[in-house]
Amino acid sequence: MQWALFSEGLCWDWIRSPIRLILNMLSLKIRLCTRLAFRDKFLYYSYKQKAAMSSLLINQPRYSWLKDLGLKEENNGVYNGSWGGRGEVIVSYCPANNEPIAKVRQANLEDYEETVKKAKEAWKIWADIPAPKRGEVVRQIGDALRKKIKVLGSLISLEMGKIHVEGIGEVQEYVDICDYAVGLSRMIGGPVLPSERPGHALIEQWNPLGLVGVITAFNFPVAVYGWNNALALICGNVCIWKGAPTTPLLSVAVTKIVSEVLEENQLPGAICSLTCGGADIGTALAKDERIDLLSFTGSTQVGKKVALMVQERFGRKLLELGGNNAIIVFEDADLSLVIPSVVFAAVGTAGQRCTTTRRLLLHESVHDEVVPKLINAYKQLRIGDPLDGNTLYGPLHSKQSVEMYKAAVEQAKQQGGTIACGGKVIDRPGNFVEPTIVTGLSHDAQIVHTETFAPILYVLKFKSEEEAFAWNNEVYQGLSSSIFTKDMGRVFRWLGPKGSDCGIVNVNIPTSGAEIGGAFGGEKHTGGGRESGSDSWKHYMRRSTCTINYSKDLPLAQGIKFE
Repeated sequence: MQWALFSEGLCWDWIRSPIRLILNMLSLKIRLCTRLAFRDKFLYYSYKQKAAMSSLLINQPRYSWLKDLGLKEENNGVYNGSWGGRGEVIVSYCPANNEPIAKVRQANLEDYEETVKKAKEAWKIWADIPAPKRGEVVRQIGDALRKKIKVLGSLISLEMGKIHVEGIGEVQEYVDICDYAVGLSRMIGGPVLPSERPGHALIEQWNPLGLVGVITAFNFPVAVYGWNNALALICGNVCIWKGAPTTPLLSVAVTKIVSEVLEENQLPGAICSLTCGGADIGTALAKDERIDLLSFTGSTQVGKKVALMVQERFGRKLLELGGNNAIIVFEDADLSLVIPSVVFAAVGTAGQRCTTTRRLLLHESVHDEVVPKLINAYKQLRIGDPLDGNTLYGPLHSKQSVEMYKAAVEQAKQQGGTIACGGKVIDRPGNFVEPTIVTGLSHDAQIVHTETFAPILYVLKFKSEEEAFAWNNEVYQGLSSSIFTKDMGRVFRWLGPKGSDCGIVNVNIPTSGAEIGGAFGGEKHTGGGRESGSDSWKHYMRRSTCTINYSKDLPLAQGIKFE
């Protein structure tokens, strides 16, 4: 007689093989236990994943407005006419509490390659559209941003950490540059120059470059892309954007707004492409000869590496790097202007603007009057949730930023500085630190010459105009600078060849708060690039000098004649 366990494929003879029965039953039990363990493990991880999803801020009722921007729990971080992404899934965190907001799937190098090809094809269509028509599309982008300005500004506060009014103001900068670009689309062009040869015309012709790569930083995750995008588009270029890895939701949300405008105009979405990613995507952009211009905003250290990679292929670059900016207060300054200006420029965006005031140079006659007033103003700052309309000062962007702040404070002490105000990490959830004032350091102290992206202000005491101007110029960077004085002679010396060596040179206003109508950028280690207004559009075009002979003669250069 023979029995079989068909369900497990076992067949045995109990009369002849009793030992086999025991072994097979034991094997069956082990397999059943293994299956149950696997099932339990699967259920555990499934539960854990669901719990992780439910803990995302986007799933909490307070943050339901995120879905108005088209965001969800996990978002695709690649756009080239269609959404996708085959790279790593990253989590975006809120700096105010370090809680996860939502996830983004980044681009891998295959996504990047596909996106560049689609962008190049899209350029063939975009370049044939007249500049004023391109301007009309940019106008519509500006209008679409206007409709989402509050909710997009809220996302800047949530993901980047700047206070709400600054978040809305940043979106407004993108809107403003769209308005500016619309007018510019009817004005760009070169001169007709007088030719020395009869019957000849000499003209300048400006044409688009092609594909513009834009790499932006976390501190202005919307506006800097807007400065580049609006001008690049009206000049006839297409864009590929890599935003900061710590603000991917903003990159996705902005691209969704822009892509809808392109779709409504029946234009290829790849005109404004997106590849969220890390250093691998940034390196690919820098080394890729198909990228006709690379605009990079970030630290001087990374910017130097980017510049070398682009230069190696003789490519074009536009660099917006660091700033170690100074306000100089002379003995005749209006102190009612000085105090709010310094507070705004030193602690705005928690000291994370490239134009943040990091050095305050006070004439010895006003030093002891200004410092106590400044400390008093610092103590009145309302610190809190960036989304709270009453908050004036929010968190640093990341835990790494907090560590950099702590290290800088310690170095300042070691180098002889006195912490006159602040200097500590605030004991609360998130990345909050006290806005800090340091006195007693030498103007050439190592920490004073180091740009720390944090709200630390070094107060220095000077004796003469010549000394103050020299101290302003002695740092590596040359982005923004300002003096407070009523002396008109001093004003024009400050603006002149022996005055400030910065790209932004102000009088009686802070170092931050540049207008979009002027060219934005700096000298030396700041990179030399110019974005936004004035003639910054020239970065995004190539110039040809054209000579046209409309006569029947052929006068040659240097009077040469062939008989």
